[in-house]
Amino acid sequence: MDKYITGSKVGILLLCALLMSACSTNSTTTQSEAAGTAAASATTITQHGAVTGVQLASAKLSDLVTFDEEDSNTTWTADQSTEIALAGTSALVDGTGAESKDGSVTITAAGTYVLSGKLSDGQIVVNNQDEGTVHLVLNGVNITNSDSAAIDIKEAGKVIITLEDGTENSVSDGATYVYADETTDEPSAAIFSKADLTINGTGKLSVYANYNDGITSKDDLKIMGGTIEIKAADDGIVGKDLVAVQDGNISITAEGDGMKSTNDTETDKGFIAIAAGTFDITAGNDGIQAETSLVIDGGTYTLVTGGGNEKGEVKTGDQGQGMGMRGGRGQGTGDQAPGTTGTTGTSTSETKPETMPETKPEIPTTEASTTATTTESETPSTKGLKAGGDISLNNGTFTIDSADDAVHSNSNIAIADGEFNIKTGDDGIHADALVVISGGKIDITKSYEGIEGANIEISGGEAHVVASDDGVNVAGGNDEATVGGGPQEQDQFSDSASNMLTISGGTLTVDASGDGLDSNGSITMSGGTVIVNGPTNSGNGALDFDGSFEQSGGTLVAAGSSGMAQAPSDTSSQHAVSMTFPQTQEAGTLVHLEDSEGNSILTFAPSKSYQTVVISSPDLKDGGSYTLYSGGTSTGSEANGLYTDGEYTGGTKVVAFEITSSVTWLNESGVTTANTNQGPGGGGGGNRRP
Repeated sequence: MDKYITGSKVGILLLCALLMSACSTNSTTTQSEAAGTAAASATTITQHGAVTGVQLASAKLSDLVTFDEEDSNTTWTADQSTEIALAGTSALVDGTGAESKDGSVTITAAGTYVLSGKLSDGQIVVNNQDEGTVHLVLNGVNITNSDSAAIDIKEAGKVIITLEDGTENSVSDGATYVYADETTDEPSAAIFSKADLTINGTGKLSVYANYNDGITSKDDLKIMGGTIEIKAADDGIVGKDLVAVQDGNISITAEGDGMKSTNDTETDKGFIAIAAGTFDITAGNDGIQAETSLVIDGGTYTLVTGGGNEKGEVKTGDQGQGMGMRGGRGQGTGDQAPGTTGTTGTSTSETKPETMPETKPEIPTTEASTTATTTESETPSTKGLKAGGDISLNNGTFTIDSADDAVHSNSNIAIADGEFNIKTGDDGIHADALVVISGGKIDITKSYEGIEGANIEISGGEAHVVASDDGVNVAGGNDEATVGGGPQEQDQFSDSASNMLTISGGTLTVDASGDGLDSNGSITMSGGTVIVNGPTNSGNGALDFDGSFEQSGGTLVAAGSSGMAQAPSDTSSQHAVSMTFPQTQEAGTLVHLEDSEGNSILTFAPSKSYQTVVISSPDLKDGGSYTLYSGGTSTGSEANGLYTDGEYTGGTKVVAFEITSSVTWLNESGVTTANTNQGPGGGGGGNRRP
């Protein structure tokens, strides 16, 4: 697991053990000492699970990249610049530092160059040997090249492309490139740079990349603003060392990846950092893919990858098998419901498109791209947000429709804020190591598994999860997916006592056909509200853990089938009640629990049919007397099936009881004991305590 820990700045920030004494460094602590401390904490997390006191902090864009004054420079004057007037197959150069010959314009000196007009079959070449800054102002240009890049930056210290205010600019290349010899494969994009490249301004740029990529930099690529529309035969925007976006309105239709970074040899490079902007990306492969780390501070994102969730791989989970594809129930010590008759249930070679016209065409679907292959694998990666290292999402609005995982990290994910609307053919949020959710609003309306990681910590925010298999799945290992392509074998997780689901705050609502909360290790809950609906088949449980479920706070209500039902462990400091009904209850039938004085403890309307309900609340007291009702109505305010305030009436009394232990097992006859035998569906019997 250590291979997933990077030495990058974002990795250091994400993996700092904030509450451990090692991170209480004074002002004399060196940067290398701090990095060493963070790396040690990272190893502890990956090897030993969610250690008490270890937290995942969110990195910011400013921790990774700096936008300097030159990046924002859009000013120019006619008397201090060279004017290049494009005229069909030639160009008129007024000033120094540039030469027009045979339909191409070559810039050989630092300075400012203002381009206008149309070049029907030519090229803008930057070859500045003195390593100075070349400032290209696109002042209403249309540049087409039939057999190479439209803009080819061979050498420069830095190139800044300004999209002049109020102008529309377009560049396009040919469907095939002619190279000097067989050993050359550059340029490879309609706008290609071997130097640091910055794009700024408020104008518009349309890029039609018929051969390969839209905009590529072999060094740093920064976008400060403007409206950029790209249609690419492969990737839309590529930066080797980094892609950093301060703002802009970016629209990409790509047969490959939408935006990507590619440096996989230097851990402090190969990242993507976005401060703000609007992003509309339709990609045949991944939407936004960072080779190392991905940090997003804000912006609005609409991502469709691999043709959308409907194109996802058809999977079957642990539907009634006890042990499914992703690690089902093992030898556990958690409490299991009394055995009753439960409900039943069913268990690269890439194709290049035709030459693109100079005017922007209609946006095509990417359905055909889902059949494309890579040299390493017949299955392309089709994730929404993806990183080989850590992902830190600090804010933003995300609408993701992905064939594969919507948010995927080969390391850790930290979500601090933002709004997420997710439909996916696989996982909603997946990290090979740690997922931390401390804020935001997450709405996963379709997934195979909703939230998955080796360890998961939820301390804030509001999450709604709909999953065809497990809603929240904690398991050790990784899914074998690579960043730039390669094997796509799914989620070969293993059981481990170190795996932990930790809930200390926020609201989590789960609708699962598999297990609701599934931990191949243990669960701890000290705060927050957790609502689980489902499963309806007895081969799964609303709660499923192999170790223990220690609850000391918060409100828990979990309704589902009875065959594999579990409740919090009897070592919990907060009391819980587990009710098993003699028959399956219809969806929407209220469950109401009140004390002997008529005070409501909880009123809940499960959204699916159910036979068991587990309730844990701080209002449940040792020695208290309680009555459980079924049916009826409530005048209270309803949210996610849970009612607050109002008056409950019309229900049928099911059972009255007293609490004398941490977990009270109930049926219609009164207090009973947990069954030490496994229910239908197999797995996990033995060490279940009554």
